[in-house]
Amino acid sequence: MAGRGTGPDFVEALARGLDVLSCFDARHPRMTLTEVAAAAGLARPTARRLLLTLRELGYVRTDGNLFTLTPQVLRLGTSYVSALGLWDIARPHLEDLVTRTGESSSMSQLDGSDIVYVARVSVPKIITLRVEIGTRFPALPTSQGKVLLGALDADSLHRVLAEPSRSGLPPFLPRDAARIEEELLAVRARGWALADEELAPGIRSVAAPVRDGNGTVRAAMNVTVHAAETSLDVLVGEHLPRLLRTAGDVSAEWALWQSRPHAEVAVDRSAG
Repeated sequence: MAGRGTGPDFVEALARGLDVLSCFDARHPRMTLTEVAAAAGLARPTARRLLLTLRELGYVRTDGNLFTLTPQVLRLGTSYVSALGLWDIARPHLEDLVTRTGESSSMSQLDGSDIVYVARVSVPKIITLRVEIGTRFPALPTSQGKVLLGALDADSLHRVLAEPSRSGLPPFLPRDAARIEEELLAVRARGWALADEELAPGIRSVAAPVRDGNGTVRAAMNVTVHAAETSLDVLVGEHLPRLLRTAGDVSAEWALWQSRPHAEVAVDRSAG
């Protein structure tokens, strides 16, 4: 992972530290020094120094010879979401949508060729893939990803789809570029997207765009169901209209939040 910086201001040590944090996930919540070094592509002494630094900063804890992340890591992600103001606005709407549908609802944003979950309200149902804040999936086989990809211009779309996924999932079979563009054009025209067991068996969802004050699609919101429990007719006929109204309400409130009067004042802390 390390050694890929090209700019004169690139800080390799910082990149390696982030690589170490990225090694931990749901499948690898506890790792030995050797495992971390191998996963991050680092020499053991380097990995050890980084892990001990992260421990001192509160991002990692040790249990014998095993290293685990601490809740402190959540600050890295929640700071981003909080800065947008999106989570505080979306949460009551997501909760209301989940109450009305009885199904889980999430919001995500595009990062390269992946979507990353930035908000979620779930119901206790067994599905084949675990989803939480920060979960990353390839965008193309997801309803949220289709909404976000469909909002890109042609050049941006080609560039994004050329990037490899960092989700850790096995690569999906390549699809015809013309068919992809045709599907995404239809998604943009109708204002919502459907994914029917494309990401994983048993999972189907619909998604709608969330727009900022300029009308730009900045996030996507979905309703996810189990295919064995909820038909396409129910998903599209009953849940989708609720989702579209909710996404529209979130977009409107977010636009108001972004237009609020706001100023930053520098404080001279040296003056008494």
